[in-house]
Amino acid sequence: MSSEEALSRAEKLLEKVEETRRQLEQAEDSAQAVEILSQLSELAKEVEAELSRARREAEAEADAGA
Repeated sequence: MSSEEALSRAEKLLEKVEETRRQLEQAEDSAQAVEILSQLSELAKEVEAELSRARREAEAEADAGA
């Protein structure tokens, strides 16, 4: 996977984060809010993993081009 692909995946995940955040704003009870917060936590982990992957790929691409 290239750094561009990893960044693209991270951007899509961030869109999901925003959508889930909107759901949190509309949560009607605490149980629903806790479930949504759990989803946000998992999405944040996925975003972090994709950004790390993009960073590694960009470094590898830079090293290969040098």
